[in-house]
Amino acid sequence: MSANWFDHAIAAVAPRAAARRVLARQAFETLTRAYDGAARGRRTESWRAPGSSADTEVGVAGALLRDRMRDLVRNNPHAAKAVAVLVNNIIGAGIMPRAASGNDKLDRKVDALFVQWSDTADADGQLDFYGLQTLICREMVEAGEVLVRRRLRRASDGLPVPLQVQVLEADFLDATKSGAIGTGRLVQGIEFDPVGKRRVYWLHAEHPGDAYGALQNGLQSRPVPATEIAHVYEKQRTQARGVPWGAPVIRSLRDLDDYEVAELVRKKTEACVTAIVFGDDEAQQGIAPSVVDADGNRVEQFEPGLIAYARGGKDIRFNQPSATGGYAEYKRASLHTISAGFRVPYELLTGDLSQVNYSSIRAGLVEFRRMIDAVQWQLFIPMFCAPSWRWFTEAAWAAGQIPTPEVPVEWSPPKFEAVDPQKDAMANLLSIRSGTMTLAEVIAQQGRNPDAVLAEIAATNAKLDDLGLVLDSDPRRVSKTGSAQTSDPTNEPADDEPAADTDTDPAQADQQD
Repeated sequence: MSANWFDHAIAAVAPRAAARRVLARQAFETLTRAYDGAARGRRTESWRAPGSSADTEVGVAGALLRDRMRDLVRNNPHAAKAVAVLVNNIIGAGIMPRAASGNDKLDRKVDALFVQWSDTADADGQLDFYGLQTLICREMVEAGEVLVRRRLRRASDGLPVPLQVQVLEADFLDATKSGAIGTGRLVQGIEFDPVGKRRVYWLHAEHPGDAYGALQNGLQSRPVPATEIAHVYEKQRTQARGVPWGAPVIRSLRDLDDYEVAELVRKKTEACVTAIVFGDDEAQQGIAPSVVDADGNRVEQFEPGLIAYARGGKDIRFNQPSATGGYAEYKRASLHTISAGFRVPYELLTGDLSQVNYSSIRAGLVEFRRMIDAVQWQLFIPMFCAPSWRWFTEAAWAAGQIPTPEVPVEWSPPKFEAVDPQKDAMANLLSIRSGTMTLAEVIAQQGRNPDAVLAEIAATNAKLDDLGLVLDSDPRRVSKTGSAQTSDPTNEPADDEPAADTDTDPAQADQQD
């Protein structure tokens, strides 16, 4: 900033003081400089940006966001598809565990026991462990959060492991429980100790929205130790509870619904009036046109195929509905916004692949799969899978079925289907050959247990050896050991195998070899 006339006047008698004045003013201007996004003025008058905490914001809006999102998922096909796409990619066939204690005998025993227990893991008796994963993930995406409660059972119940898990919707949390309690604090039904660790969840005995349950038990809540609860939700800030994943586009989904309804009503209204007849009878010289049906009765509402009789000269004019311009463009733009809010590629949300090629769809899926990978390993596995495994091993140890309550575990999320299976397979092969990946890692990426797969391969190879069979490089050709006879009785080359060239020069053949 340059000096003004007053600075020059001061400089005539006190140059040093004038210099300090100019420098101080420049420093002040630097300090008062701010982000344009934080500027206040006419353009930002309606912009409300309170500095409230995450818990305060969720406490005020969480229940309403949850109810509105559930309504949209029930009635809006795009919201329902977005939730389904996220759940299918995060869970798929299931995130599968395998014991990794290093003791092969113990690992095999624990894995076999878990397979038996997973069929009876649901306290409602309807889903297996992987079905529970799908339900829990769906609640996490749709409602923003879900509670999973450990339910210990008696040995007389006849379960492989005396344990089941119960899925509770977020509504079971008593959100009215907030404030200080002893040396801790309550935040929307969750009790924290003095160091901020979750101590108790205050849960309703019945769903507050269930009419019968509310009448029977009122709205009372009881404390449940936090060690018995797995609380699954996405932490976007340091909040205690979650919000629906589609919260940023709830209004966009509703606006698109309203727009489509308005457009449909407009087209129906245009289609109702087929023609208007202009007559010259004196009886029709009223203030407004007289609309009657075939029997001469006045018609008070529009209906399909309606013909209106108006006063005036003898004539008939047929209705010509106008074309709907810009509808497809508006809907496509709205769906792009909605897909961005749900963090789902537009093509997966809509099924519209008309504007993509192989490279563009692969690039979009790579980023989407990176997000799914982060959700699996940073959210779902630590918040649900790990507690469930810990509950399982503790219950199995307490029942005397395994020698230790703590068994290390490795999780295998479902594989992503390849856009080009051949290219992905070759990439895996090169990674194994170059030593940058192991065969076990590649098998685990396919969502399978490497130990089980390798054991199956070994058993298959042993069986082939016993039968004296040798698999040719072409999977359609199988021969007996030491025999030149193949399964192709004609000995003709396969469709994709070039025929032998009898005219090939021996020198050229050596070069080819």
